[in-house]
Amino acid sequence: MALPTSPVIRRARLGAELRQLRRRKELTLEQVCERLSWASTSKLSRIELGQSRPDLADVLDLLDVYQVDPADRDTLIVIARDAATSRGWWKTLGGMGERQRAYAELEAGAATLVEYQPAVVPGLLQTQAYARLRLGVARLLHPGVDVEADVRARLVRQEALHRAEPPRYTGFLELTACDPGGVPEGVWRDQLRHLVALSRLPNVTIRVVPPGVTTAGAHPLTPFSCYSFPDPADPRTVMLEALTTDVRLGSAADLAWYDAVVDRLLDVALPAAETTALLARLAEDPSVATDLGGQLPGRARLDGPMALPRPREPRD
Repeated sequence: MALPTSPVIRRARLGAELRQLRRRKELTLEQVCERLSWASTSKLSRIELGQSRPDLADVLDLLDVYQVDPADRDTLIVIARDAATSRGWWKTLGGMGERQRAYAELEAGAATLVEYQPAVVPGLLQTQAYARLRLGVARLLHPGVDVEADVRARLVRQEALHRAEPPRYTGFLELTACDPGGVPEGVWRDQLRHLVALSRLPNVTIRVVPPGVTTAGAHPLTPFSCYSFPDPADPRTVMLEALTTDVRLGSAADLAWYDAVVDRLLDVALPAAETTALLARLAEDPSVATDLGGQLPGRARLDGPMALPRPREPRD
């Protein structure tokens, strides 16, 4: 199901806008809550931090306190409604783990999505069988994981790549992510063929990162996903994936570093057409990967680590 915006990002933007309005009026959290007869400042703090689904009536009360002019008021009401739309969407999904939910809310309204994966196929590109195996491993760490519910949710998330106005997706995969690594042969061949099919979609680009260009402690060290949104005022976001949790980054300094990382990956990864051909070869003969170290036509030297350039100036 497509959403016109990402609820979690609209909550972040709404909170930032309301915090700015309060500061312009030189009001403290306590003063605002006293005027509105709110029991504590935690409610307003959570709204400003984008940590809760806003109630439209509460937002209207805040706009009255801040004496917002009609044009800005209408804009903020639209943002508040977008920020509160997630409840109905999650009902259509059914059960979903907290970590998948965080990614799904970002994917829902993304205009561009760039992912890097050093070890596994990204979730949006997985077949049902491959996803079931990957999520089955998660149960070892979290016995309460409902694998089948998470598989269903992942398949619904993947619809984002096929909606009427899909995001521009770029996936960078280390060659190790294209190795079966104990996955049953039939499942793995189907997964590779699925990647080939996806790579032919007009909005999807998949590029393999050759061996040796991201080694020796150079960045990136962990999987990450970068999101931008149709409204340029909505904050761009980077998600870092770790073993048991995920970290969301949005500061200008963090975004500049990951922009630099993506620029470097664009320089060193195989072109999209060569990646598609390679994936098709691997689907027929997985042993091809063992002979590729000195044969892949890299865009930079492949005999040394990936040197990280200076970060760009933060984008607006």
